Amino acid sequence: MDMRKITLFLFVLAINLQFVYAQTSIKLFPEKLNIQPFTAHLLEPKLGCQFDVNSNELRLNIGNSLDLVSFSNSPSNNFSIGADFFTFTLLRSQNDFHFPVDAVDYLFGVNAGYKQLTESGEYGIRVRLSHISAHLVDGHYDKINQVWKNGQTPRVYSREFFEFLPFYSFDNLRVYGGLTYIYHIDPADLGKTIYQAGFDYFPAAASIGNFHPFVGYDLKLTDISKYRANNSIMAGIKFGYAKGRGISLYYNYYNGNNFHGEYFDKPSEYSAFGFNLDL
Repeated sequence: MDMRKITLFLFVLAINLQFVYAQTSIKLFPEKLNIQPFTAHLLEPKLGCQFDVNSNELRLNIGNSLDLVSFSNSPSNNFSIGADFFTFTLLRSQNDFHFPVDAVDYLFGVNAGYKQLTESGEYGIRVRLSHISAHLVDGHYDKINQVWKNGQTPRVYSREFFEFLPFYSFDNLRVYGGLTYIYHIDPADLGKTIYQAGFDYFPAAASIGNFHPFVGYDLKLTDISKYRANNSIMAGIKFGYAKGRGISLYYNYYNGNNFHGEYFDKPSEYSAFGFNLDL
């Protein structure tokens, strides 16, 4: 399936839908995302670092999601189309403030979101079409002995997928559940369906001014040689807007398959503290 054709289709759809509703309001490059990132979901736009508690590993995440166009035919609903570009980088800390890069994963794609406000809350869905590729970098290479560290040599890992995440929000609690369908993956013998569920919560009663505590949990069932649970728990405090821009300081616990594609068949468990600039 050609991603360029799908991207073109989404833009044509956005333009044509304005003629379906006579009172459609269209915005190019709206100020904030229609669908805010899911807090504990690892494949979300991040701009910051996190530092493992029990190892010398750290993660540098650079990425953003941008809504390119949004439109609605009433104040209670909104449809958007946007783009995603992320890098997720694994580094190792060494003496003299050196941080060699071990592995990096690249994600890019397009997304579409729909949100409907009701008297009791809001519901909607976000759909993403994305590509991920993974690479080992020179920080994983032992230059003195001229070998790849831990016997782990570079290998091809990439996937193209659709992600479907319906959600429902009420009283600052958002719950979601959906699936990812991988229509192409290399190595080809890996599973092609990921099941996912989770929540995030920004308790209004605990907020003080622009400081907003939050907690989130994300569960994925991924099929490597068999289905395995991948758990991500995140808790912290955000300075800024609970549903918008700000700076988040957080704790993250993860247990499951390794997040980085070059280590897809390796188990991973870590506790980390980090910060993120929520754009």
